[in-house]
Amino acid sequence: MKKIVLAAVNAKYIHSNLAVYDLRAYAKEQGIDTILLEYTINQTKDEILKGIYEQQPDVLCISCYIWNISLVKEIICELHKILPDMAIWLGGPEVSFDAEKVLEENPAAAGVMRGEGERTFAELGAWYQREEPRLQQIQGITWRTEAGKIVSNPDREIMDLSEVPFPYQDLTDFRHRIIYYESSRGCPFSCSYCLSSVDKRLRFRKLSLVKQELQFFLDRRVPQVKFVDRTFNCKKEHAMAIWTYLVEHDNGVTNFHFEIAADLLTPEELALFARMRPGLIQLEIGVQSVNPDTITEIHRKMDFEKVSDIVRKVQANRNIHQHLDLIAGLPFENYESFAHSFDCVYALHPQQLQLGFLKVLKGSFMYEHAEEYGCIYQEKEPYEVLLTKWLPYGDILRLKQVEEMVEVYYNSVQFVRLLAEIERRYTSMFSFFEELGEFYRRCGYFAVSHTRLRRYEILLEFLKERFGKEQGIFENLAVLDVYARENAKSRPAFAPDQQPWKEAIRTFYQREEEMRRLLPGYEGYNWKQLMKMTHLEILGEEEPQAILFDYQTRDPLTQSARCLEVSMELREGKA
Repeated sequence: MKKIVLAAVNAKYIHSNLAVYDLRAYAKEQGIDTILLEYTINQTKDEILKGIYEQQPDVLCISCYIWNISLVKEIICELHKILPDMAIWLGGPEVSFDAEKVLEENPAAAGVMRGEGERTFAELGAWYQREEPRLQQIQGITWRTEAGKIVSNPDREIMDLSEVPFPYQDLTDFRHRIIYYESSRGCPFSCSYCLSSVDKRLRFRKLSLVKQELQFFLDRRVPQVKFVDRTFNCKKEHAMAIWTYLVEHDNGVTNFHFEIAADLLTPEELALFARMRPGLIQLEIGVQSVNPDTITEIHRKMDFEKVSDIVRKVQANRNIHQHLDLIAGLPFENYESFAHSFDCVYALHPQQLQLGFLKVLKGSFMYEHAEEYGCIYQEKEPYEVLLTKWLPYGDILRLKQVEEMVEVYYNSVQFVRLLAEIERRYTSMFSFFEELGEFYRRCGYFAVSHTRLRRYEILLEFLKERFGKEQGIFENLAVLDVYARENAKSRPAFAPDQQPWKEAIRTFYQREEEMRRLLPGYEGYNWKQLMKMTHLEILGEEEPQAILFDYQTRDPLTQSARCLEVSMELREGKA
């Protein structure tokens, strides 16, 4: 019996590869047993070689993606030397669209599985186990004959998604990892930069199966399930049925992630959202640009005014995390128009604002028309844009600085009060992040790794240079931001001295132990324990403001501690 190994090389340990789990599950139903190995790009090449070699497979099938293709090519080259009789097959989006070229450039590979892989892999496994069907009869493969000739068989017809077995039975290997799930394949839209637009054959998994499989996750109280459906809510009945099931069977723990088109949401769906437990679902919304010429050119259908209205309506309930995306480097988008797109999306205050850069993927419309747009991109993965007719490389570099500042100071959700104050002083928050990025560059801060507290200090340095005398306001807000996230062990250098308030703070906690008014859930603790488990910050001298941070109760969207204004209680205790 031939030993067949499926291997995945993921971007991070917390990721898993749904594709190889699907392949294994489908093949098993066809009587083909496989061994599944998962690695990450952070492991050494020798480590991966060792793991595969120890299995001594007769057939190795590896999935190829934008994040791992170079490493995979190196691995199969070395594997062919140490296991010369092992047949190596590649699959996935990085090899599906130029399979013949892939085999020409990688003589270690025996073939490529193109496109949707479940049936193709099962038939390939049957060939190696039973020599039936013959390779010439297997649709969706490009392969190398014994004489060295490269042959491409016809494309495979798509399958009924409900025929793919549920890939998760034992979740032991998924502790501390994200679980991916799909209830549909294909996409009805034609976004020119996306490979999903290549496959218009949208199909859905039977809802009876989906509900049964979601219950599997709910029963096991998994932390998060990410739906990989490209536009989850493109069919309202399907989306509503799943969202309704989650509301009715919520276990109070599991979070479900969906990529949606916000402007397709209906009042009925919004009403259902309003009933959801905070943290039950999170939504990823691809805006990409608000430039109408750009939207038209990339074949998107998006009404940004409607998107904005929907985002705000969802936001009003404070129960759903929203993640909005922008892409730099698209046609007709220059630096100024991208800044405008950024400001429009920032004004919506999503929990996450991802500033990404165009990746020119093989098989996409953008790939075919790159020359027309003057789009020059990296030769190797991730094939990221370097410049376009509208956006020179120098502007790309400036946007990279903005991207890093947004990640550090906005998406971390650690500078909420500071940013709110900064927003009052800037008509364009893009300009703020642009200036802060330039400050980092000028001071050499991009080249250094910084602690969390050092990030506050750098921002305060910038604000002092920019606004001078108002430094005290910013320092106080920085202190509150620090303690909103955690009861910091090290007192920030910019924080005011609390020594004059030592007795008042002690008295405050002693009164709380006696009266139990402010900290429900701490009933079993004495005042000394309360003082260690929470934090009381006092700002100002003439009219001091006292803020109590309760770390047992956190905002489900920001994870910030519950904050209570307790200035009156402090004065009562002092009196």
